[in-house]
Order: sequence, then C-alpha cells, then structure tokens
Amino acid sequence: MLLFSSRKKEGNEKPWKYSIIYKEDVGNKPIISPQGFLSLSPMPAHNHLHIKDKPKVSVGPTSVANASRMILKAMPPWKALKLLSRLNQKKGIDCPGCAWPDPEKRSKVGEFCENGVKAIAEEAQHKLAGEAFFKQYTIESLRKQSDYWLGQQGRLSQPLIKKEGSPRYEPIEWNEAFNLIGDHLKSLPHPDEAVFYTSGRTSNEAAFLYQLFVRKFGTNNLPDCSNMCHESSGVGLTETLGIGKGSVTLEDFEHAEVILIFGQNPGTNHPRMLSSLEKAKRNDAKIIVINPLKEVALMKFKNPQKIKGWISKGTDIADLYLQIKINQDVALLKAWLKLLLVDERCLDRKFIAANTEGFEALKADLEQHSLDDLISQTGLSKEDVLLSSHWLAASKKIIACWAMGLTQHVNAVDNIREIVNLLLLKGSIGKKGAGTCPVRGHSNVQGDRTMGIWERPTKAWTDKLKDAFNFDPPESPGYNVVEAIEAMNQDKVKFFMALGGNLLPAAPDTLLTEQALKKCDLTVHISTKLNRTHLATGKTSLILPCLGRTDKHIQNGKEQVVTVENSMGVVHGSHGSLTPPSKHLKSEPEIVASIAAATLGNDDINWSGLIEDYDNIRDLIAKAIQGFENYNERLKNDNGFELPNGARKGEFNTPSKKAVFSINQLAESIPEGHKYVMMTIRSHDQFNTTIYGMDDRYRGIFGGRNVVFMNESDMKSEGLDKEDVVELSNHYGLERKVAGFTVVPYEIPQGCVATYFPEANPLVPLHLTARKSHTPASKSVGVNIRKL
Repeated sequence: MLLFSSRKKEGNEKPWKYSIIYKEDVGNKPIISPQGFLSLSPMPAHNHLHIKDKPKVSVGPTSVANASRMILKAMPPWKALKLLSRLNQKKGIDCPGCAWPDPEKRSKVGEFCENGVKAIAEEAQHKLAGEAFFKQYTIESLRKQSDYWLGQQGRLSQPLIKKEGSPRYEPIEWNEAFNLIGDHLKSLPHPDEAVFYTSGRTSNEAAFLYQLFVRKFGTNNLPDCSNMCHESSGVGLTETLGIGKGSVTLEDFEHAEVILIFGQNPGTNHPRMLSSLEKAKRNDAKIIVINPLKEVALMKFKNPQKIKGWISKGTDIADLYLQIKINQDVALLKAWLKLLLVDERCLDRKFIAANTEGFEALKADLEQHSLDDLISQTGLSKEDVLLSSHWLAASKKIIACWAMGLTQHVNAVDNIREIVNLLLLKGSIGKKGAGTCPVRGHSNVQGDRTMGIWERPTKAWTDKLKDAFNFDPPESPGYNVVEAIEAMNQDKVKFFMALGGNLLPAAPDTLLTEQALKKCDLTVHISTKLNRTHLATGKTSLILPCLGRTDKHIQNGKEQVVTVENSMGVVHGSHGSLTPPSKHLKSEPEIVASIAAATLGNDDINWSGLIEDYDNIRDLIAKAIQGFENYNERLKNDNGFELPNGARKGEFNTPSKKAVFSINQLAESIPEGHKYVMMTIRSHDQFNTTIYGMDDRYRGIFGGRNVVFMNESDMKSEGLDKEDVVELSNHYGLERKVAGFTVVPYEIPQGCVATYFPEANPLVPLHLTARKSHTPASKSVGVNIRKL
C-alpha cells in the first residue's frame, strides 16, 4: 500500500511528500487521493523544516517587526499607513480577523494586533488575480499549489465560470452569472436540494438579506462556520442560561478576581485579549490557564502599545498553568465542584436559591464520583487542583473564557454546561467582573447568527419573520455543515453556494467533503481571494468577486457603512477606506440581492432598491429582529450599541426563568485500538483556513506545517527521535492515514498529540461530532503513529 511518495521538483516549486489513503474495513480497494491535493498545504522536503527553541515572551517588538514586514510586502507604505491608522478606530475599518471587542478608548499608537495586520495585508494586497492568471493556470494545476500560494495570488478581479467539461475558469458577465444561478435554483425539484453556506466575516446587512432570500426560496439549509466552532457554546449556554452568547463585557475583565482560560490560545487567535488580561493582572486578578499545550502568550506578554512593552521583560499572564490531558475538562470541573461543596461558605447560597434550579441533583451526581479518580483523569497534580480550587473558593467574581479547545469534542456541550455549573455555584453570573466569555473567531460570526443564519431557527424567529414580511418561512430544520456534506454525497443536494468562507479545508474528512462538492451540478462562491474550495468544483462553478472590509462600498454615489457584532454583543459600523481594486467588484449585499431578484422575480421585496442605500436593509432588520429597533439612529453612536442580554443582568430566558444546573458526562474514551488522542490546532501564521506563512514562531516551527507535537516520553516509547518522519492513522469505520509528518518534541501531556489543521483534517471522521451541537470533534481524535 502506497503511503509515502514524492514528485520531482519543477521550477521554483518545493518537492512534496504526502499521501492520504482511505480504506474501507470491508476490504474494498483502497482509495488513493490525487497526489498533492489532499495535502492542503504542500509539505516542503524534510530539510526545509527548521525546529528552534520557543521564545520566552509573546508580542513585543518582534511582533511589530513581523507585522510591518507582512503588510509592506503586500502593499506600498502609504496604503499600509492609511489602513492601519483606521483599523478598529471609531468610524474606521473593523478588522476582518477576530471578533474581540474594541475598547471605548482606542489607542492612538494602533488598535490592532499582528494577526490583524496579516488579515489586512491578505485582503488589501496590491496584486490582482484576473483573466490572464486564469488563462495561465488550469484548475488541476492550481490544486497542486499550497493554500499559502493560492492566497498570495491577489484579489479576484472579475466574475468567473468553470463550464461543464472545461479545465479552467474563464470570465463571465455579472448578469449572465445571476441568471444562471436563478435559473438553476428555479429548476430544482425542491428548495431543500440547495445549500447556502455562510462565513463569519459576512456583514450583518449581507447576512440578513441572505437568510431572507433563502427562506423566501423555501429552505432552512443555512449551514455556517458556527457549526464547526462555537455551536457547542450556543447550545450549552442556551440550555442553562437562556442565551447562546457570553454574558461578560470588556470592562468586566478589570473587575474580575479569577479568570479561567480553557482551551484557548489568544496570542495567535485574538491577541488583543492579552491587553485585557494585562489590565486584570494589574488589578490583582488570578489567571488560571487550562490547556494541554504550553502556549507562550499565556505565559508572558509584552504590550507594544506601551514603552514598558519594549524595554521590560514583560507581564506574567498565568498564575497557574494546568496542562490538562486533552478533553478532561469536565473531570477537572467536577473535582472543583466537589471541593467547593465541602464548605458551604464557598457557595453563593442566596443566588442559588433565588435564581437556579437543579442544585440538589447536581450534588447527588457529584457524590457518585471519587475526587482522586477525577484528578487522576485530568493528568494534573493534586496540589495544583487544590490550589486552584482554593482561589475559586475565595473569589466571588469569576470569568470563564474558552474557545475551540472546549467546543470540538463529542462531549463539547457537557464542557460548556459544566463551566456554567461552576459559575452558578459561585453566583458569578449577572454581576460585574463575572460571567461567561466564549471567545469567537471570525469578526462577525456572532452577528451572522443574530441575523438569522441558522439551520434550526426557533418558532419565535420564523413567526417574527412571517409577521414582518408576510410569507410562511420554512419551519423544518435544515442541514448543518456535516449534514450538508452527507446530503451532497448522497445526491440529495445539487446546488452549493458559499457567502465567503473556505469550506473544504475547514471541514472534517477532507476526501469525502471534496467528493461531496464535486457531485453538485452548480457551486457558487462569493469571495475576495482564490481559495481551496474553489478548486473542488461542481459540474459548473462560479466565483463571484466581492468587496472586502477595507474597500469603500459606493451605491448610488454614496459611501455605505456595513455593521458587525463583536464577541460581546456590541453592534457597530465598519467604514471601508480604499478604492476597490477592480471596477468589476460588487458588494456582498448587492450580489445577494441580485441573486434573489434573479431567483424570486418581482415578489413583494424590492431587492435592487434595498441596496441603493444600506439604511434600507437596516430598516428591515429593525422590523424583524428584537434588539435592533431604531437601528440606523443608534448606529450614529461611534461606540455602537449593546444588544439585549438577559444573563448579563441575571435574568434567564429558560422555560423556568431560572438558570439550570445540569448533569454532565465525563469524556468518552477514544475507540479501542488507538494509542493517542490528537487535537488539531492553528499555527501563528494562520487564521482559520487562511495561511499567512509557513512559520509558527511561538512554537519554534519554521518553514513547514506537516508536524506532530509529541511528549518526549511517548516519542521514546515509539522509538522516535526529533524530526523523524511518521505516518498517522486511525480506524473509525474507514481506515484513514496521512504520511510525511515530522515529529516535534513538545510540552504536552502523555498520550496526547497535536497537529495543524487543515493538514490533519483527513483524519477527522465526518460522523465524529458533538452531541446536540453536531460540531466536528476535531480536538479529540484517536490516532496511532508509525515511523516511516
């Protein structure tokens, strides 16, 4: 069986060494992927990878220098200065990276981070990928390039079509593209044969029009990137607190006594959070980090906005770093709960009695567990668990933060609900300096859900839409991401459309996802740049180039404002400042409205009239969504406005109107026959599926991404040395193997390994998902490792 192969170096390309094999247990002939395609980034030859010592501090001057280098490589200095001076400022550009909120008082030095600058450099790069580019490259030749290379080819400059049987994309007129989509949708036997995916970078205005069009078309097939990241947070928080969003504000960090950080790496994914943690430390907050990997940014931080950040040794962030085994967070939380219940003075009895239900059942459940057994499961020392519980016992204001390290497991919803149990026990909900803080990724992923991008809308939502627009929205659940991939593979869906995003590298089970997309009759992508999913074409495929967050939106000669919602429920505007790089680009709202008009015809919504002024769209939003009353008027506040949040006030929109203590399961064991638990992670030169470069300097990795981080004791037991090349495999119904990964010794608990996504996504089974939220369990995948 071929597991490791290479091809000759051609031109300036780096040689690849990668193969992926899927083999059915029933003995069917193995499927060997097209060489190179499923290596979503080409793996440089072994001698191109350099492993160095990790830095001892994060951010600081090195981060500033790296950000400057990246943006000046992408654009001239005048353009860079213009963009950065407006980035995250009032009446400026909302960063297209993460959703961390902006402080009321903005830094004049620069209200942005290194990875925000990288996002801007990618979006606003001077280079264009136009007609000449697509004449030069066939789709097959583009598949052989890395994701990093694809992203560096420039902004898409005109609409493109891949006709059935054609090997390449070629230009198409806008009206022809809109009519092609409309005609195809109208010809489908049932609306549910179409899927409409959404990225979290989409504006409120575009997202609202998109969901309105899709529901008027007749389906709830609105999967989005939330399905793959914080869906578990939304489910767990809604069940226990009555709202699927976090309850804290940015100001709460200045009043917290203890901050818990679960499964999160802010230094890479949302670096501006480090400034909030620095302020909390100044106010004597204790910070407890619960994470399998030792992350530099959670150890020490140098704030480049301050002179001290340039000349000092930096601020220590973690008071206690708990390197827990992968997905043993419920065991730790149960241990803490048992320890707190020993002394009732540690609890907020008044809050529990007045505002919660299920407390006695929780106590009874905890009695079934041995404290020593729980601590043993975590892999932590008893001393560290006792010390951290002591800090929790002595505190009344506790903030719990988390990211995908908690949300991408089979028991992910249990993880979130157990955090809520801890906060309810302490009365740390609905008070200053305390509460829940799920830290979102994409800049408007929370806003998209607020706008109705959701495959399972509530009846209250559909009733409101019905009243506002006088039609009967579909009420049956649509497909989430995993269900949509399954439906495409089963020929139940023949049309796929993506409003932004890059589904293929983001999704699990890469080969099955690629096959699913290729089975569609028509695939449509609204994008700013070329990405991997554009190359998994349906029989016919369209790429519709759109304006980015940095571009001016001009409609009827008037500059328009788009809006977003940050991670803490504040809605504010984003004002593009650059002249669009091509006259052929259209805004996302205009593209969506044009497709709606071509599909639905002259219904009771004047789609073209809506986009003449985005105020018209916001008037519709105000009419349909609670909390957006007087939208346009309230948007005049430069700081935006806060959406209703009952949990923030200690009010719970559950059936009982009380917060709910819940009974949660410990993590399941990985299937028998697997030796290690693998989690997929991002590198520092990456945001979601966008690869900014081939380095991960905070982990000492340079020049490559096909690596596996291992505990040195595990390496010894496998007979492995640093930089050995290995194969990773598992068997969840299908045998999955990836080869060509370099071993990197790292501080990670025994029995646990980490790899980058999307490179290791072929090992994540499509059916391995979280209960209730259906999120792919990319953070707890059983694997075996073999030296090649």
